[in-house]
Amino acid sequence: MISKFLKAKHWQLFILMFGIPLILQFITMGSIMFSFSNSEKPEALIMINALTLFPVIMIINSGLLFGWFWSIAIGLQKKVPQSVRMKVKKFQYFFFVPLIYIMLISLLIGFATSGLFIDGNASASIGGGISIALVVILHFFSMFCIIYCLYFVAKTIKTVELQREVNFNDFIGEFFMLWFYPLGIWIIQPKINKIAETESV
Repeated sequence: MISKFLKAKHWQLFILMFGIPLILQFITMGSIMFSFSNSEKPEALIMINALTLFPVIMIINSGLLFGWFWSIAIGLQKKVPQSVRMKVKKFQYFFFVPLIYIMLISLLIGFATSGLFIDGNASASIGGGISIALVVILHFFSMFCIIYCLYFVAKTIKTVELQREVNFNDFIGEFFMLWFYPLGIWIIQPKINKIAETESV
């Protein structure tokens, strides 16, 4: 699977990670608007039925994006110079935290949305203020982990490319291209393709 991500063309990844989820979102929103104007069902029931697709879209998008990050960060380690030490274990820990969080929050969205529309009580639907505070804390920690993953992946790319120890100034461009991946993927992935085709160091 790692090699498939490394060898995939930029347009293929763009379609999978951005194009298809975007189309699914448009279809979902379109179905909601159509249902409102043509259905005799209660509006709340229409929203509940339509929003059940959003967690699926989120999981697919996140799975592909994180799969790409993992493939770069782990798949290119064999091309990192032996003199450079990369904190792979730290990356792996920070990688799985947001991934698990996104999966759990996706499941929670369906439950919370159902509770909000049926009960009309946001605090009751997600377990009250303590649960909200916990979700907020986990959310910010997950954001920190994602930023670290972007940092590590960008550093890996530049380290392999330059074959030396690098600092943030060297790979700040790659960092922001990974952050804004719908645009950055068109520049980053050709580099990855080229690196993947070269012989291991």
